[in-house]
Amino acid sequence: MRDLSHQPIFKYMLRTGKDGMWSKVYEKVKRHPAKVKVARLLVENGLRIADDGRIYCGPINVPDAKIAKAANADRRIVRNTVELIMKDEKLSSIFRAIKPAGPNLVDAAPFLGFDVIEIYADPNKPGIVAGVSTIIAELGISIRQVIADDPELVPEPKLQIVVNGRVPGEVIEKMRRIRGVRSVTLK
Repeated sequence: MRDLSHQPIFKYMLRTGKDGMWSKVYEKVKRHPAKVKVARLLVENGLRIADDGRIYCGPINVPDAKIAKAANADRRIVRNTVELIMKDEKLSSIFRAIKPAGPNLVDAAPFLGFDVIEIYADPNKPGIVAGVSTIIAELGISIRQVIADDPELVPEPKLQIVVNGRVPGEVIEKMRRIRGVRSVTLK
């Protein structure tokens, strides 16, 4: 088996800290890149592993073969990954508790009359969501959805905020002044 720890995404996942979930997963499957892909797919899609070892998206059972196809892996790799996760008390607890986050409205926003604010910022700086929310509230606009990339999974995590209505362009400059924000765009 190949060790992929030298590849950029795996280096990033390890760099996020030994206490991070991905570091724990990686330690279990580092000699099996296909298993890492399967575990990542489960997390990114909010797929839960039930006590009986079946994979679910909400109440819908997802067959191993479908997971295998999405991860470009053999279905036996999916089953082996699930068994490996379920044998580890900490990982088992995490994967039994994962839930899908719900619909992502970002791409549908223009058709619904919503604006999307996309922010790249330091994920370790507190107060970014609070600062942006305050600015939006001062406009009298309500927030429909907030979606933040997991900094353990994404090297350049972004924050996407879907708002009811339109955001004036000059507000973007105000948001750029929030401590820790690198860039703000209106989609």
